[in-house]
Amino acid sequence: MAASVLQRCLGAVKVIHKCGSHSFIARRCLLSAAYTDTKLWEEREKDNQNLALMAALMDRTYDRNFPVSSLTISRFVDNISSREEVDQAEYYLYKFRHSPNCWYLRDWTVHSWVRQCLRYEARDKALHTLKNKVQYGMFPDDFTFNLLIDSFIKDEDFKEQILSLYALSSYLATKPELSVSEQRALGAALLKCGLKQDNSTGLSAQLLGCALLGKVEMAAGIHAVFRGMPLMWTPGYLSQALAVMERVAAAPGDSKLSKDAVDYLEGLLQDLSSASDSNSSSGEDELGGEEEGKKKEEEDEDDQAEREKLPLYVSRFKELSGQLRSGGKVDPSPLQVLVSSLVQQGLASAEGPDMEQYQRKVGEWEAERQQLIRREKEMRERAEEERQARQAAKAASQ
Repeated sequence: MAASVLQRCLGAVKVIHKCGSHSFIARRCLLSAAYTDTKLWEEREKDNQNLALMAALMDRTYDRNFPVSSLTISRFVDNISSREEVDQAEYYLYKFRHSPNCWYLRDWTVHSWVRQCLRYEARDKALHTLKNKVQYGMFPDDFTFNLLIDSFIKDEDFKEQILSLYALSSYLATKPELSVSEQRALGAALLKCGLKQDNSTGLSAQLLGCALLGKVEMAAGIHAVFRGMPLMWTPGYLSQALAVMERVAAAPGDSKLSKDAVDYLEGLLQDLSSASDSNSSSGEDELGGEEEGKKKEEEDEDDQAEREKLPLYVSRFKELSGQLRSGGKVDPSPLQVLVSSLVQQGLASAEGPDMEQYQRKVGEWEAERQQLIRREKEMRERAEEERQARQAAKAASQ
């Protein structure tokens, strides 16, 4: 499967900060008009249906404990014509996912659902079903994801989607007040994204991601970092951030770290050191020696050991930052500028293969849909013939 445009251009996952000289990118979106054009999708053969009748049919089918076909739910989604009908479709998608036919939700139905949500200004519904993909069976392909990501970037809605490095950087540039869970999500996204790029952009994303995760680890322990995240349960994310700096400082090439990423880690270490000094001076006065000792016993040993390394991390940071600056390894450009440059360099060439693959997919989807329609017609004709045969046999017996 071909990688998505954003995976190839950005390293695949999520978002960071805004630079005035590059604000035109947010207004333009990331994807071209040809990429987001709906003409190919709208040219499919129509299968017009009355949604009220379809809803009644599905309700009766479920009441009788019979399965609803994937073709039926596909028709329902394809025939959405208003925001209210998007809500109805969400309900029936959920019902279908929890039915015996749940495995047969078609890829084109997922694609159609996202397109309908975007068309009728129900992007929140698309995002909700993606966040709860197991409950709704929503596993879009790369092309579908890109359309959703692009719509968020177009509206400069960076907080509600963390699916692209560009959006992450734009969001963090606003200096938002982040909860622990948001810091963890952003940190994990940046780290995973950075690992996909062997360049200054990727390394800077890794540094910033590890710094955010290290902040969570210092505040709430390693358990708060890895739980529910695609991360290794390995303590020491601040140590990993310093390892990135050490790797760049020792590398013979032209790889650099963005100044804002380095500055963020420096500020974080200063804040943690100040908090640590404050706790040390006031801990016994507030809790008493006995209660303080009890509190330390209850703390995870690995977490406590990690916090005790903070002075070493501060010392090591000063050493490495000096090496980076003396070696010209600190790029004054913010991370958002590096990301924007990467997008401009690779977007055009990356769009072509995705669009070609999408055209093939639409053709394959349509062929499969038509096959299901023919099969449904044949089954109905056979059922009607059997019904008539039963009626004839009954009449003859009388």
